[in-house]
Amino acid sequence: MTDRILIIDFGSQVTQLIARRVRESGVYSEIIPFNKAEEILEKFNPKGIILSGGPNSVYEIDTPRAPEAVFKMGVPVLGICYGEQTMCEQMGGRVQTSDEREFGRAFIEIKADSPLFEGFWDVGSKHQVWMSHGDRIDAIPEGFKVIATSGNAPFAAIANEEKKFYGVQFHPEVVHTTDGAKLLDNFVKKIVGCTGDWTMASFRETEIAKIREQVGTGRVICGLSGGVDSSVVAVLLHEAIGDQLTCVFVDHGLMRANEADQVVSLFREHYHINLVHVDAEDLFLGKLAGVDDPEKKRKIIGGLFIDVFEEEARKIGGADFLAQGTLYPDVIESVSFTGGPSVTIKSHHNVGGLPERMNMALVEPLRELFKDEVRELGRELGLPEAFIERHPFPGPGLAIRVPGAVTKEKCDILRKADVIYLEEIKKAGLYNEIWQAFTVLLPVRTVGVMGDARTYEYVCALRAVTSTDGMTADYYPYSHDFLGHVSTRIINEVRGINRVVYDITSKPPGTIEWE
Repeated sequence: MTDRILIIDFGSQVTQLIARRVRESGVYSEIIPFNKAEEILEKFNPKGIILSGGPNSVYEIDTPRAPEAVFKMGVPVLGICYGEQTMCEQMGGRVQTSDEREFGRAFIEIKADSPLFEGFWDVGSKHQVWMSHGDRIDAIPEGFKVIATSGNAPFAAIANEEKKFYGVQFHPEVVHTTDGAKLLDNFVKKIVGCTGDWTMASFRETEIAKIREQVGTGRVICGLSGGVDSSVVAVLLHEAIGDQLTCVFVDHGLMRANEADQVVSLFREHYHINLVHVDAEDLFLGKLAGVDDPEKKRKIIGGLFIDVFEEEARKIGGADFLAQGTLYPDVIESVSFTGGPSVTIKSHHNVGGLPERMNMALVEPLRELFKDEVRELGRELGLPEAFIERHPFPGPGLAIRVPGAVTKEKCDILRKADVIYLEEIKKAGLYNEIWQAFTVLLPVRTVGVMGDARTYEYVCALRAVTSTDGMTADYYPYSHDFLGHVSTRIINEVRGINRVVYDITSKPPGTIEWE
């Protein structure tokens, strides 16, 4: 892999989108926190560098800076928002606070030709961008010129064409910036000179070689849940090391209807993968009995998973490695210089490592991929479309979709409602338009009248969101007719539910309120 873009993160909530846009151009990229960048620069050997946005003000004491080596390596650099400001400050320019802030939609006017805008933005034209800044550049360093302005940002885009240093005050990585993806594509291809030949086929070959090198003759145990992440991990590992792999499928009683049978059938009978099916429903539900707090549920489930893996590893004569489906967003959150929400979000993963007592190293072949890239890899590996396009289903399963204490009765009620909901979504041809859809059994009961009798039963909430990667999401705009039909079916067919509501909450960047 020769073409690599390094993204230095200053804490922006949309930094991951920069990496996604670069990868969409067929160029491999990684994100590293600013305070770890200096130690990785030489090892990573980037062909170009992008400095992300961030919440700080560069003129304050002890705020983040790019390593000085960034500007001495002789590679192109693009600074975005805070990245542009710290570039200016570090190279002799000046940044000041401003009463004229810009947040949200703004319009820039192109003032000069630049390879950054080539092919889509002409001199004199105006374009919508997305701004998010309260400070402004007051003076640019020697050798730079202005290539775009906005109403409140006289240095909305700047360039030092000789050194190939560029800065933009707006965020090209978000969809609200018209042609922002093209700007990033121009930077990585026309300015940096990347070929854009990073593909899933090449990733597959590289990763298989890396797995074989890491594992050698060792044995690997893999936790298989039936979700797309663990399914892709299992098939990729099996292709790489064959019978050195044993998959453990823990049937914890918190899965969707019929999911256990589907998983066992595909991986044991179709792929002929060594698969241990552990019936652990009583164990998990017993430990979760009476537990209300969602984070305690996660920790209980994560701890039990580790216990089960240890026990199964002993049964097969020991294992040297534990494989899991850690994705790139998990990795980024776990090393965030801001501390971030990763400890809370990923308490059912082992992104930060395993307990020492397990004496196993981690194998995480997907840790460089985003969710949609994992799906692409799944297709490359020949996984059935039903598994690839399956909506995300977090490790805690129904435990986090039953707020309050979890019982088998509640899980069974929720499973029946979930089957109806997903069945109707598929019948309407909406399943692949929706990123994630599920039911939630709310911890309240309501009085209702059904026929000639009063009922006192649970409220079921329906959730459906559109997204690409789970970083941001918006509710799916069902028709009233669809919602009415689904609600009627659930109330009529699922004993224990007498009311259905639809959740229309969105997930803007940086929020973590939903699963």
